Amino acid sequence: MTARMAQWFRGNWLVIRPRLRELKYSLLVIRRNTLTFAGLIFVVGLVLIAIFAPYLAPYPQDAMGAVNPARAFTPPSMNYLFGTDEAGRDIFSRVLFGTRISLEIGILVICLTLLIGLPLGVVAGYVGGVPDEFIMRVTDMFLSFPPLLLALVISAVMGPSLSNSMIAIAVAWWPWYTRLARGQVISLKERPFVEAARAIGVSRWKIMFRHILPNSLTPIVVQASLDFGSVILTAASLSFLGLGAQPPTPEWGLMI
Repeated sequence: MTARMAQWFRGNWLVIRPRLRELKYSLLVIRRNTLTFAGLIFVVGLVLIAIFAPYLAPYPQDAMGAVNPARAFTPPSMNYLFGTDEAGRDIFSRVLFGTRISLEIGILVICLTLLIGLPLGVVAGYVGGVPDEFIMRVTDMFLSFPPLLLALVISAVMGPSLSNSMIAIAVAWWPWYTRLARGQVISLKERPFVEAARAIGVSRWKIMFRHILPNSLTPIVVQASLDFGSVILTAASLSFLGLGAQPPTPEWGLMI
């Protein structure tokens, strides 16, 4: 196995070497920028808290719904750093577990939004004509409503729950990615590498999703990273209004 790995490494070194150089340069840029480095540390810290929440929380059972009426509304102390809530549950433990839930919400909603928006944008930009016109008019209909308001309406119709609120947010946000993907595809579909793929008989679907889509992901990934925090805030808003997570889920908006 070691010999095979060494052979594979030698065979792919020409591909791996530029990637390592790019990674080294990116790390150097991050280290030189104080704000970027601080942001990276903060995000990594949140991820670590989410992963190790069961071990960091002093009262993990309180995050699972345990009720202790005798210690309700206990003020902050060494035993309960953030105090306790109306059911006597340790708020600090629930905040730690809420980190995991909030990150899961952000990841799942962004993935679902991309699954809806990217294929529609790619098809609209590459095919054009009637499909492009139809997809864009539907997109404009969704964009005419404020995302939070649309998510509120959809979540209210579907019923209050965490899963329904995530679906509602994804339905409200996919049009932005459809428009972004369409613009990228239009700028790429006449490039020489696409013309070469057409000339050798590559199918339309392979051109769209194997050649054009991977080359248009950079601005989409940037937009998704910028939207991650907004998704978490929107989900917290829905929970705060009673349309998202339901008790005893330790979700930040519901806890507020």
